[in-house]
Amino acid sequence: MLFRINNAWIVISITCLLPLFWLLLDIMNNNLGSNPIEAIHIRSGDWALRFLCLTLAVTPLQTMTNWRGMADYRQMLGLYAFFYATLHLLGYLYVDHAGLWSMIGIDILQSTYIWFGLVAYIIIILLAITSPKVAKKRLGKYWKKLHRFIYYAAGAAIIHYFWQLKGNLFQPLFYLTIIAFLLGFRALVWFKNRQLTRLMIPKGKKITEESNDAV
Repeated sequence: MLFRINNAWIVISITCLLPLFWLLLDIMNNNLGSNPIEAIHIRSGDWALRFLCLTLAVTPLQTMTNWRGMADYRQMLGLYAFFYATLHLLGYLYVDHAGLWSMIGIDILQSTYIWFGLVAYIIIILLAITSPKVAKKRLGKYWKKLHRFIYYAAGAAIIHYFWQLKGNLFQPLFYLTIIAFLLGFRALVWFKNRQLTRLMIPKGKKITEESNDAV
């Protein structure tokens, strides 16, 4: 199993599904405004990016609070980021373009921002596929290196978001600030650990030839 199912797991999982229920409710009640297709597209993409940020925030929060139990839910948050990113992609393919691959191909060639979205999604799907413990054991030390690419996925997603907007840029700049803060925190922790490691390594004593020859 991917997770240890308990009450907290159930509550968090239901909470993570609330954006989907809210979106479905608005679709049924026709509350998506004058452009419902665009609303579906934007809301699914927003939640994919938000869950990416939440996934990245687990390690800093765990470091600051010393609550190791938070790591148990990092994988879940990452998979929900994949879930909403998949909804975002399916909305683009089958709601926005009705599955017409000729139109989709032209759109991809003409719209540079889509390439960044594809890069982000490819990374996210690789992380989702390799999230089980079996994959972690098989990849060994490469598993952690692969999963650090989540920062690249977040960066590509923000560029994808930024370039497709023509008006208010507050939200992509807000997410960019969050990602920059989380990345800066990680860099600070890495530098601190590196300095501590250097201090803990004992300096070797020089042994002269005279001391070696002494009886």
